[in-house]
Amino acid sequence: MRLLAIMLSLSFSTAFAQKMEGEITYEKVTAWPKLYGTLTYMSNEERDRIKQTWGDDESKQEMRLLFNGQKSFYTSSKHLDNDAGWSWNEKEYKLYRDMETEKRTDIIEMLGKIYIVEDSVRAPKWKIMNKIKEIGGYMCMMAVTEDTVKKQKITAWFADNIPLGVGPDLYGGLPGMILELDINDGIVVTTAKKIEMKPITDDIEVPKKIKGRKINEQQYNTLVANHVRDSFKARRAFFWTMPY
Repeated sequence: MRLLAIMLSLSFSTAFAQKMEGEITYEKVTAWPKLYGTLTYMSNEERDRIKQTWGDDESKQEMRLLFNGQKSFYTSSKHLDNDAGWSWNEKEYKLYRDMETEKRTDIIEMLGKIYIVEDSVRAPKWKIMNKIKEIGGYMCMMAVTEDTVKKQKITAWFADNIPLGVGPDLYGGLPGMILELDINDGIVVTTAKKIEMKPITDDIEVPKKIKGRKINEQQYNTLVANHVRDSFKARRAFFWTMPY
């Protein structure tokens, strides 16, 4: 009877998730003063260059996540609002997830090229913590993990009553939608500002024709790891040419 109850519960959750459809608008805030404090390994010239480029304040970027229960699409609002799908001051950054086939397709501009990362979806090793807080009217639980490639501490707040294991950027795999993502204790924080459960009219399918170099997740991680290592040796910031 207990096994039957569990199976019925899982079936209900799956059916409920498949009916979930909507759009979440996030605000992505980069706290440059906090970031500067972590760049002790860099030359003074490089640190001055960063300050001159980004200033001594926070920068904000609007991001959007569209989902229909089976698939999701995450990108900047400027990409979505531009009919050409491109904005002159925004690098290509489009993340597609197919929750039925557990496949990922990421279109990421970095290192002067556009890469298409195609692979299975693999969840980070999350540790769910005994902390909760409210975000956008949803009660969220805290989970933590680590980006072992970039050496970053990751904190996520997820809502289990939106039972879709996706969220901002490359993070997902939790038993609910990630409504806030914190990288390195407040250096980059992406928070849901508007949560709309509604039919999706935008196209969230992976484009049939994509220009770029196709790689898998391991090749992507190797590119990132090598660039981070080389940047550290050269005493420069790795995020000049790839997302932080």
